[in-house]
Amino acid sequence: MSELDIVGKSYPQIDGMQKAMGKTKFVTDLVLPGMLYGRTLRSPYPHAKIKNIDTSRAKALTGVKAVVTYADTPGIKFGPRSEDWTIFAGDKARFHGDEIAAVAAIDEDTAEEALELIEVEYEELPFVVDPLDALQAEAPLVHDDKPGNIAAEFKVEAGDVDQAFKDSHIIYEDSYYLNQVYQAYMEPMATLAEVDLSGRVIMWTGTQIPNMMRMTYAKALDISPDNIRVIVPDYGGAFGAKMENNIHLVAAILAQKARAPVKLVNTRYEDFIAGNPRVPMYIDIKLGATKAGILTGKEVKVVGAAGARLVYAMVIVATACYRVDSLYRFQHVRSKGYTVYTNTVPTACFRGFGNSQMTFVLESALDMIADQLNMDPAELRIKNGMGPNETSIHGWKINSSGLKDCVIQATKKADWQKKRQKREPLKGIGLSCCNHVSGNRPFAREFDGGAGIVRVGRDGRVTVYHGESDMGQGQKTTFAQIAAERLGVPLEMVHVADVDTDISPFGLGSFATRGTLMGGNGVLAAANDAFRQLAEVAAEMLEADSSDIECRQGKFFVRGVPQKHLPFNEVAGQATIARHGAPVVGTGFYDPPTVLPDPVTKYGNISPAYPFACQIAEVEIDPDTGQVTVTNFVGAHDVGRAINPMATEGQIRGGVTQGLGWTLMENMAYENGKIINPDFVDYIVPSALDVPEIKPILVEPIEPNGPYGAKGIGEPALNPTMSAITNAIYDATGIRIKKLPVSPEKLLAELKKHGEPTDDK
Repeated sequence: MSELDIVGKSYPQIDGMQKAMGKTKFVTDLVLPGMLYGRTLRSPYPHAKIKNIDTSRAKALTGVKAVVTYADTPGIKFGPRSEDWTIFAGDKARFHGDEIAAVAAIDEDTAEEALELIEVEYEELPFVVDPLDALQAEAPLVHDDKPGNIAAEFKVEAGDVDQAFKDSHIIYEDSYYLNQVYQAYMEPMATLAEVDLSGRVIMWTGTQIPNMMRMTYAKALDISPDNIRVIVPDYGGAFGAKMENNIHLVAAILAQKARAPVKLVNTRYEDFIAGNPRVPMYIDIKLGATKAGILTGKEVKVVGAAGARLVYAMVIVATACYRVDSLYRFQHVRSKGYTVYTNTVPTACFRGFGNSQMTFVLESALDMIADQLNMDPAELRIKNGMGPNETSIHGWKINSSGLKDCVIQATKKADWQKKRQKREPLKGIGLSCCNHVSGNRPFAREFDGGAGIVRVGRDGRVTVYHGESDMGQGQKTTFAQIAAERLGVPLEMVHVADVDTDISPFGLGSFATRGTLMGGNGVLAAANDAFRQLAEVAAEMLEADSSDIECRQGKFFVRGVPQKHLPFNEVAGQATIARHGAPVVGTGFYDPPTVLPDPVTKYGNISPAYPFACQIAEVEIDPDTGQVTVTNFVGAHDVGRAINPMATEGQIRGGVTQGLGWTLMENMAYENGKIINPDFVDYIVPSALDVPEIKPILVEPIEPNGPYGAKGIGEPALNPTMSAITNAIYDATGIRIKKLPVSPEKLLAELKKHGEPTDDK
């Protein structure tokens, strides 16, 4: 491939200036003529029978245009994975925050006042918060038709695990707990819904999956998916949370009832108690290895809390059970996963999607194995790590792998060997690796891949249409760079349209670190088609064969004769004239070489590419308080070709910061079935003062299935962070952290229990 002009170069985000100047219209900024303001009444109890709802006083309040309850909905059970949702609670509330009723009024104050006038008679019921408690025989049932509170089970086994353990020189076995944490995006969940004269529902909302969401909501509203239009303006972050949520449907029901547009915005409190935070998990692991450090058998059991209704917890638990099996050359594995209902906020996707939880456990276990073998943890990873052109135990075809290079480059950058030998009390260094996917074939079983439309107008302006979703991660810029590179134009000539399900191609959305590879390949295919059409016009104008036409830096020319060229906009103008005003429109799609896994064995190739990473943390611990300070951090990531290196490095810094917060401070705490810290006063997230210098390293093995060789970066940026930090704590203290977060109080108690550390730790 000749040198690239746009791809592989660092550019500011194409909408960065607009955001910096406060010009961007986020969902919460949108206003329509005649718009009303919605508010939702939520259950004050974690579990309660609803005996009666009286809305008469609220309806009589001046300025109130609609009051709705379960009786105003179709009453159909629905859900993205299991039909256990209703738009409002019908027979009983199943968690503190469950939707009971909603109002639409002329202003927010009136809507808030109306909520206080709704009278609900409850009968409190026993509740269960912890998933292990929910599995007990005497536990109250969250759903009467789900015996044992089991929402789903997952099992996978390959090889002979029992024999592998018999053949092992050492076996490590222990139990871990990964707590519930909140995505902490800047803009809370928000939506603006309108119903047109034909009864069609139009939603302006920040969602990662606009097209898939329509399928779920069509059933809930008892209408055809074609009668739902989703428009995705700019929105302030998501990190996995902004998929299906009842806020969208509540707004739609209010708009139907009021016959006016309704905007519904969660307060931050509501976002905590009724969003979709991370799935908390109990994980048991048993891991064997030979004397030489070759991993033999791995057995895990996962119990994850779905909360009061199943969103995506079952597939997140499944991911935790087996995704890490393709990080190393495992030959014998056995996993069991149980997704359990609890009377807590429904849980769902959060950056890492279960892989982050199991990576924490596996990478902690590997350091314990290395310790028992008296082996360098970096050597253990290199010895077992999956390399290029290998197939994992579950059928994952690893075309490119930079895992070994990630370990080598990270350890060199961190001065790993010297710092491990220095051995200063209460100072430590820790390492962790991870793998991930760039797409997930089982998530939407009908098809996989991506699609794009590239429109070139008479003036040469390029507009890219795609079906994915930019939640702030920079996907618009990535797609613009891909289109600009293929068409041979400067980046400023490319505009990327917002997603609108009436106009954009059908896209599966932003999840599974799939945007750059899947969506990027779709855009590239469409740009190829547009270029082909333009090249035919340029060939006529230059009296050449279209196969010999190139375009770079906005100039068409015959290959090898760049001095004789035509401006891009001149060729685009001629193409439009020849089409009697019609623009050049290129369409295309990407059909990835993925294989849907066998339903029993789970064998299949679920992604066209697999990113890897190695992160290294350095910590210092205050002996008087137990406070952990991360003093230095290195993150080496196999990203394929980095389309935009600056943006890729930004993703790494962001992921590490989130992982640091999860490890050291973030925790959704429950008391009497209610979250007791649903705000940013008591729920602590990292500030600039908590974050060390983060040194990203981009490892770039060209991925044959990626657009210009690219893979994804979103989720791998977080996955190894927690265990890198806790492995550093172990190096500093000899204390193995098995439960997050690492509060100063807990660590101080452990330090006192273990006694003062020495230079030998």
